[in-house]
Amino acid sequence: MILGTLINAATVVLASLAGILAGSRLSEGTRNALMNVLGLPVLLIGITMALKTENVLVPTLSVVTGTVLGEFADIEGVLESFGRRVERRLGKGKFSEGFVAATLLYCVGPMAILGPIQEGLTGDISILLAKSMLDGIASIALASALGAGVVFSSLSILVYQGFFALMAVKISGMVTESIINEFTATGGLLIMGIGINLLEIKKLKVGNMLPALIVAPIIVYFLQVFPLSS
Repeated sequence: MILGTLINAATVVLASLAGILAGSRLSEGTRNALMNVLGLPVLLIGITMALKTENVLVPTLSVVTGTVLGEFADIEGVLESFGRRVERRLGKGKFSEGFVAATLLYCVGPMAILGPIQEGLTGDISILLAKSMLDGIASIALASALGAGVVFSSLSILVYQGFFALMAVKISGMVTESIINEFTATGGLLIMGIGINLLEIKKLKVGNMLPALIVAPIIVYFLQVFPLSS
């Protein structure tokens, strides 16, 4: 039910401890290279998910409409502003700085929402496994600089992602196979965007695409009620 989230949290704990032990021996260039190369498997996961679609128009319209809504609401700007407010409120002590920085990095993003929902609906933990790899490398880097606060950000992952996973389990009985397939395909496009960002091909505001995950089920429902062909 929350296996992927448990793996994600455990990875952060272990990688953070490794980062504390390693100190600054792992160069920034090596960390950046590892993050870049992980863009390839993330991109592959996104493509695999996107191919689940039964009607390519659904994820296409969902991402386009969702991006328009996300740009209008400036979701990424709101998330960044929220992060700055949290940092100011909790202060700049080393422990709190590490905890806040890691929590925001691991919990504020599409994979932290899409991953647990995907697991709750289908049992598929592939997104959260990819996220665990990314968070693990980031944890080594953060913990080597900011210490034990990064370890405790695993609790934030458990609470935040666990909420979305359990919510998805509750509604899974009301969700049709077509809705799951199109939700998965739309989410795959967002995951592909993350892969493109990691590979530094182009900077995409994936956070502003998040409304697409709400638009996709609405479009599927509309097409079921009002089919385009008789």
